Amino acid sequence: MHGWQRVASRNARFQQWQTLLTNRTKRQRAGRFLVQGVRPITLAAEQGWPIRELLVDGDRRLSKWAEQMLRATDAEVVALPADLIAELGEKDQDAAPELLAVVEMPPDDLDRIGVGADFLGVAFDRPTQPGNIGTLIRSADAFGAHGVIVTGHAADVYDPRAVRASTGSLFGLPTVRTPSHREVVDWLGRVGSGGTGTGTGTGTGTGTGVTIVGTDEDGDTDIEDYDFCAPTLIVVGNETVGMSTAWREACDRILSIPMGGIASSLNAANAATVVLYEAARQRRRR
Repeated sequence: MHGWQRVASRNARFQQWQTLLTNRTKRQRAGRFLVQGVRPITLAAEQGWPIRELLVDGDRRLSKWAEQMLRATDAEVVALPADLIAELGEKDQDAAPELLAVVEMPPDDLDRIGVGADFLGVAFDRPTQPGNIGTLIRSADAFGAHGVIVTGHAADVYDPRAVRASTGSLFGLPTVRTPSHREVVDWLGRVGSGGTGTGTGTGTGTGTGVTIVGTDEDGDTDIEDYDFCAPTLIVVGNETVGMSTAWREACDRILSIPMGGIASSLNAANAATVVLYEAARQRRRR
């Protein structure tokens, strides 16, 4: 372990790593978050995210994958005993991970998301569940979206539950946090191609070629009757109260998902997945 640092107790440095798991404010202040799991760590490296520290189980022989990760990055390597790395990995000691990564957050810059003629994006309004954020990111990645925007007072994109639920898609799909809908509408007005939204709903339009469509059980158009081949931003509301009034007013159309049975609505991330699938289906057939 020549050249490695070693932390053998719950000292100040260990406590800093703990705060990356549990304290959103300190995580944001540090500009770093903890990544758990072989696939997410691998994808973070492959997608060029800055890995600042690699925490390894100093009590075991590392796998070829772990050894390769150590060689592939210039991150500082820190060895911990199995019980401490298990704690940071949120596992029992007998299932302690061999490797964890401390990764630098990218800036919350909407320009990380490309807006072209085939743009498809998702805005998640004030989500409260980190797992729903991660699930939505995973679905958006799978069905060809160009980015995810989390708006308002919301759960944290870099909460470990969100990172895990994304199963690594967070590292391949630009995901940006904004204080409100205003930043998103202004951004679309700045980067758009110069067309207009459909203007047939209650929305103000973005002044761009991107149409903003909301999702609601009382929407005026079924998703199967809407043309997703046009540049589109899909807005998904809070899990309990749906879209904010401000987002609803910004929408050009409000869409609904045809449903049967006695269920009145879907989980927000599941609803987004259904809409994204419909968009991907239409785009494959055009």
